[in-house]
Parts: sequence; structure tokens; C-alpha cells
Amino acid sequence: MTSTVNTDIFPLIGHSISELENLAESFGEEPFRGRQIFDWLYRRQVDHTSDMMDLPESFRKKLRRFTIHPLKTINQDTSSSRQTKKFLFQLSDGEFVESVLMYEADRITVCLSTQVGCAVDCDFCATAKMGFIKNLTVGEIVDQYIHLQKMSDKKITNVVFMGMGEPFLNYRNAIAAADLLHHPKGINLGAWRITISTTGIIPKIYQFTDEKQPYKLAISLNGSTHNQRLKTMPITQKHTLNDLLDSAKNYTMQSKKPVTFEYVLMDGINDDPLDSSRLKNLISSIQCKLNVIPYNEIGGKYKRSKDNKIETFLRSLKDAPFPVTVRWSKGTNIDAGCGQLATSTKTTNEKFG
Repeated sequence: MTSTVNTDIFPLIGHSISELENLAESFGEEPFRGRQIFDWLYRRQVDHTSDMMDLPESFRKKLRRFTIHPLKTINQDTSSSRQTKKFLFQLSDGEFVESVLMYEADRITVCLSTQVGCAVDCDFCATAKMGFIKNLTVGEIVDQYIHLQKMSDKKITNVVFMGMGEPFLNYRNAIAAADLLHHPKGINLGAWRITISTTGIIPKIYQFTDEKQPYKLAISLNGSTHNQRLKTMPITQKHTLNDLLDSAKNYTMQSKKPVTFEYVLMDGINDDPLDSSRLKNLISSIQCKLNVIPYNEIGGKYKRSKDNKIETFLRSLKDAPFPVTVRWSKGTNIDAGCGQLATSTKTTNEKFG
């Protein structure tokens, strides 16, 4: 983000301390007034500038021209288990984006989107069917968290950038949003509680590594060979599986932190015992964790693996030299599972407009 602020009307959420200091100075106020605004936005999370009671009344009147939130809540769906809630937000330009709030014991996780649509075009993903529409601003990413925190009866403990879009194709805004979530004078979420997921944008993985970003890295693998991955993830044509694994290994060696590999298990595609054997050999030399995700169906040609095949696949990984976890999506009945998020401006306007 830049260090200056255009004083045209804009939402305040999404701006850094230095930008808000510049905003205060543009109104003839001292820079510390910008720091006070930052505190009200991110730590206290007020909805109106009139609530910023330690600002002079004259300054609060000037701030009335600005809005707080770049997003408007349109709809909320709750899963049958009541452990997952999906939220539909409208952007100021009329586009829509979805976010998910998940409850699991003491772990409260939000899944944030970074784009409207997606350009990566993974064949099994609902978001990909939208095509790419636009990158979200820093404020539009962070405001998802702020809205969800207000609607959660418990404090959010973890954030995953795994919603709509490819975070590393909106790299600058995704990192700036993570920085605001992590900022100790604001939301103050630990860096180890923030995970950014990528389908494998290799130059950005190297940049993420070189910049020594403190956030966790997750990579969607979804195949045990280059050609197998290529069938469902066209990005493999540009960013080969071997090159992707090299970038992951470099990340773990430089950062001294593990990478999480995500493996969506699809019936007859990548769920054979041979796949689990190849997968084990493929990533055993990398400091990693494997997160197996039984596929969440979207009505297309891909299907979730049968339970017995999932069990066989997992059983063959029991002796793997890396931790293996399974992510059973709890919001599939409201299309809130991994790979199910998608919106249509036309149909959404018809339904909620």
C-alpha cells in the first residue's frame, strides 16, 4: 500500500497506520490522530466515525464523509451441523464475494476470499467456473474478518486465505491484509494463526520466502505426478510439479517452517493406492504436513471418493514421515466446503436485490 491517502470518499478499513496518519494531517490534525483512528477501526472495531470518542468533535464531523466498511452483508447460511456459516457480501461496485466461519471445539476459523472469481481454472472448483472478475482490495479482504468476528459469538482464532480466488495472484493486497490482521496495535492475530494458500504460483512462493513472511504457507498439490495434476490444474503447464516442489523445499529450508500440502481426493482421479505411494515418495524429503481433503462435489463430473477408498488411501500413509490430517468439510450442504464458493452477480441480484 502507498503511504498517502486520497481524500475522496473511501472506506477507512484497509488502511495502515501511516496512511491514516497522513489522512489526519490532510485535515490539519496531528499524526497521532491517525493512530487513534487505527485503534478504533481494528482493535475496537466500531461501525461509525461518530463513535471515535477520543477524537475532537470537529474532526469527527470531517470524518463523516468516510464510510467504515467496504462490504455489506447480504445473506447468511448455516449448515445443518451448525458448525459452519457462509456469508455473502456485496462490494461497492455491485460484485459479490463469500466467506466462511467454522467452529470446531475451541478453534474458530474464518476462510477469507482474495478475489471475485479466479483465473487459475482448476477443473474441479466452483469458483473457477466464474472466471476471473477482479482482485479484492486490502479493505475488502480484512472487512470479511471484521464482519465475521462481529457475527461470531466466540473470538476467531485462525484465518485461512482459502476462499474465492488465488491469493498469490493478488499478492500485494493479500500480504497487506495479513499484515493488518497481525498488527499488534490492531486485530493482533498471531502470524502462526494465519495461513495463505496457493495453487502454486512459483515466483510468488519464492518472493514469499525471500521476504521472510511470517505467515503459514499451504500449497494445493492434488496429484501424485505432473501429468495427473495437469489434468485438473491447468496451471501445472506453466508451473511444473517438479518446480513447485523445489520452491516448497526452498521455502522450508529458508524459513525453517513446514509447508502444508493440500490434496483433494477425487474418485478415480487421484485416490488409487499407487497415488498414495507416489505421494509419499514425492514429498517425504520436504518438511511438511499433508492435509487430505475428500472432494466436495459441485454437480460436475468429479465425485468424492468412496469411504472405503478414502480409508485405504489414508491407511497407506500411516507410516509416512510427515503428519497427515483429514479435512472433512462440515458446510457442504450450504456449498461452504473447500472448492464450493461461487457467486453470480446476475443470480444474486435476482435473489437478494
